[in-house]
Amino acid sequence: MATKLKVKKGDKVVVITGRDKGKQGEILKVFREENRVIVQGINMAQRHQRQTMQQEGGIVRKELPIHASNVALIDPKTDRPTRVGYKMDGERKIRVARRSGEALD
Repeated sequence: MATKLKVKKGDKVVVITGRDKGKQGEILKVFREENRVIVQGINMAQRHQRQTMQQEGGIVRKELPIHASNVALIDPKTDRPTRVGYKMDGERKIRVARRSGEALD
């Protein structure tokens, strides 16, 4: 069963542990089933690519998935890592930054 993640595509995050600790980037893709995200410029690896009709061959650098627990959302007000909370805005449930109370959506 896929779990509910507190981050989504387009969010700006910072890596809080691992080889790329402290680096920031934007989430490009979310894999809910595996609890993993692909962050722009983070967890880069080199892959050997065979030439196809659409793509040139050679060694290609690409982002690999990183576990969602290893990234923290960046607070839009303070530019520091924050946890995510939820509030009701009328009938809608919105995400808020726990550090500043700023709405994220």
